[in-house]
Amino acid sequence: MERLYSLVLYLLLPLALLRLFWRSLHLPAYRSGWRERVGLDAEGPKPAGVWVHAVSVGEVQAALPLLKALMEGHPNLGVLVTTTTPTGAVRLRELLGERVAHRYMPYDLGPILRRLLDRLAPRLVVVMETEIWPNLIAVCEQRGIPLVLANARLSARSAAGYARFGAFTARTLRRISLIAAQSEADASRFIALGAKPERVRVTGSVKFDVTPPASLRDRSEAIRRLWGSTRPVWVAGSTHEGEEEAVLAAHERIRREIPDALLVLVPRHPERFPRVAALVRRHRFSLVARTEDRPCAADTAVFLGDTMGELAVYLGAADAAFIGGSLVGVGGHNLLEAAAAGLPVAVGPHTFNFAEITELLVERGAAVRVAGPEALAEVMGGWLADAVERSRIGECGRRVVKENRGALKRLLDLLEERLATGR
Repeated sequence: MERLYSLVLYLLLPLALLRLFWRSLHLPAYRSGWRERVGLDAEGPKPAGVWVHAVSVGEVQAALPLLKALMEGHPNLGVLVTTTTPTGAVRLRELLGERVAHRYMPYDLGPILRRLLDRLAPRLVVVMETEIWPNLIAVCEQRGIPLVLANARLSARSAAGYARFGAFTARTLRRISLIAAQSEADASRFIALGAKPERVRVTGSVKFDVTPPASLRDRSEAIRRLWGSTRPVWVAGSTHEGEEEAVLAAHERIRREIPDALLVLVPRHPERFPRVAALVRRHRFSLVARTEDRPCAADTAVFLGDTMGELAVYLGAADAAFIGGSLVGVGGHNLLEAAAAGLPVAVGPHTFNFAEITELLVERGAAVRVAGPEALAEVMGGWLADAVERSRIGECGRRVVKENRGALKRLLDLLEERLATGR
């Protein structure tokens, strides 16, 4: 099965490169780093003691406290971070500048990976969340390099998909040195698929341990002044194709009752910014985009967040939030930034990517599920009209975040053990 997997990857490689080129037509940054993805870059990375892979913006954000702790605890070790997306690379640079090395994640092919590991010579490989690459895992095991799946999550849907490759999945998972799972449910799914129980630990989600930078409050206050200090504001963050229509329909309903309400609309993918702006205009909403860098007028209905890495700033300035990817079948995105900011949060029915975190916030009264635009308008309109109620719900979210911190220390202790023993 391993040989068939590699053969399929080789056959798909030309299509993967064509897809990169196609995506670069909308986002030119996809053209950069293609040589790194296939191992053809003449100048390889400098040696680094730890290699951390974080797919995109969300994983980079989650890895931030871990990266800072590793650099502070081992200043001479050297850290390389790989991302799959250019937006992840941009966010990494915004957060850490040149303090860590970056390159794009190579395709999961043995010769490419061996060449990279020859140059890098890491003592530890850390893969964030749910990136299971069989050849990377196998090559690390062959070389005696511990590979840790950190902040690991596995939805029931993903587990069912992996289960279709039964023995192959089980062999791959057994090769992983450590799976640091976010929850008992995640841990149970990994073990059911074949992971060695003694190599699976429940550490919690490091996303509870993300601490906003000191500058965040000042930036949020500045953006709030651009929006209008007294008007009610709600954020629809990380929205996807097909979701903005529902959000805009909800906003239309809200503005019938609260005419000065402002929607801050933040699409998940930057290549969609122009299409979403056009959609807003088709709905006949007056629009101001972040890149215009100008204040909203009193009649501005929608503010488009058409930059990367500023969602936390918007959440810190808003009154309530809807987190996207949940009204469509994407599986939702992380609610914790909004909860930590003290905002009441609404989500749609599709939250399998963050099932445990979402259920916890819903059970504790910090978040509400909505089925569609009508329910979203009712919930959001109620919050925008009642400062006392949204403050009460927001405080529930802050409490949940505070009570669940500590995953980072548990994860770091396990990583230190592997750095010390090489196992």
